[in-house]
Amino acid sequence: MRVFTTRTGAVAGRPAPRDPGVVVLRGIPYAAAPFGAGRFRAPRPAASWDGVRDCDEFGPVAPQAAELPGSPVWSPADEDILSLNIWTPGGSGDALPVLVWIHGGAFVFGSSAQPDFDGTALAGRGLVVVTLNYRLGFEGFGHVPSTGGAEPCPDNRGLLDQIAALRWVRDEIAAFGGDPGRVTVAGQSSGATSVACLMAMEAARGLFRRAVLHSAVNACAIPESAALTTAEVAAAAGVPATHDGLVSASPKELVDASDQVAENYRSDPGSGRRHYDPAIYGPVAGVSGLPLDPLTACGAGAGREVDLMVCHTAEEYWLLDAVGSCAKVTTEEQLAVFASDHRLPGSLPAAYRALMPGASVNELYLALYGDMLFGEYSSRLAESHARAGGRTYLSRFVRQRDGRGERVRAWHCADIPFAFGNVDDENVHFLMGGPPSAADRDLAGRMTHAWAEFAATGDPGWPQASSGGAVRIWDTSPEGGGSRWDAFRAPWRAAGLPLLAP
Repeated sequence: MRVFTTRTGAVAGRPAPRDPGVVVLRGIPYAAAPFGAGRFRAPRPAASWDGVRDCDEFGPVAPQAAELPGSPVWSPADEDILSLNIWTPGGSGDALPVLVWIHGGAFVFGSSAQPDFDGTALAGRGLVVVTLNYRLGFEGFGHVPSTGGAEPCPDNRGLLDQIAALRWVRDEIAAFGGDPGRVTVAGQSSGATSVACLMAMEAARGLFRRAVLHSAVNACAIPESAALTTAEVAAAAGVPATHDGLVSASPKELVDASDQVAENYRSDPGSGRRHYDPAIYGPVAGVSGLPLDPLTACGAGAGREVDLMVCHTAEEYWLLDAVGSCAKVTTEEQLAVFASDHRLPGSLPAAYRALMPGASVNELYLALYGDMLFGEYSSRLAESHARAGGRTYLSRFVRQRDGRGERVRAWHCADIPFAFGNVDDENVHFLMGGPPSAADRDLAGRMTHAWAEFAATGDPGWPQASSGGAVRIWDTSPEGGGSRWDAFRAPWRAAGLPLLAP
């Protein structure tokens, strides 16, 4: 056991099971429980404690319905959810680069305790790794109408939690061997979009020097759509869409109501964009704290001083299809409606059909949808940052595998076990198509090395991106399989990309 001293109290960690040279501490509170008087408010400081706090277990997860393999589940009794975890190979005075990880999960599920986010391998490469929990769903991203004279309930409370965690890192990480001047904040999917939002937020300025985005999702909302979602969720919960009405609903009631609203969209083909993947929450742009969506903000030079590394997978949406979380589109008529619902020109499906001879309608739809939400959006974030003068690196994960008798694609989330160096954990083998091969372990070694080098120096080891510039290809052969994916970008350059949800 090793003891570290923070401003709120002493904490004790233990050697990581996979590497005794790394100490892991779990469940350190970075802010107070966001319930009771603090519900729907900005995060407040954590209370101090006496003695040594044994940090041997992950903290409770945010309210959610999900039950993920190898991860804790939420219980309605869990309230002290704003905690973080640290893997460190050092101690006070070492000044090692720091990597702070923000998990994904459509802004409604997930936690820092997922096995694929274990920081041991990255810490073994000389990083201090921090993972954190933050408010999700309505608690973190639902719009709460203000009431006269009361303390305001800000939008984007989940982002404010992340900023509170980064402030904790700034103030405390030196005690764990980290350099507060060399902080990289990284995330995947909704976690990556969170990081992109942080780059655009004045409240986060100066809290990190570098950023890593894996499969950022095109999911920001405008205030009007956030207010509409609140009205729908309140109605499903049976309460008024007011501050007092929403406070009267328990966190579980709002989780259940949110799931009901999402299911209503999923079961109604005539409900527009949300029918295909009813992710009803996301950061609200155009409000105090986040005046612009990340892509617009990057193009205007917000966060230009932050070094940026972006990665997306080549076949993002095939995972959502495999787990049954998105609608099926199997006819030409349905494909045309999908394009119309998303304001996409007919030239896009036609272009994909030419690029994917022999593909089924559903495969065309998955390719289009994955690029619209993740691949093209992530690439444009990188290119906008580069055009605005930011140091930028772009990469694409294309590794595929035949596993369990069927093809496992380069789909959403598949790159994360490789970047963390956790490919041997059986909880992630579904993403990979089975246990890793020697080539998989080599790929994981190259990706963790790139992350570590970027966090330490700002250079992951390949040329910087510019508009239409260099893209690093991640595959089990160092440069294999990459060039054919570039062709899918041309139709989007001609068609444009829808930004904010209506």
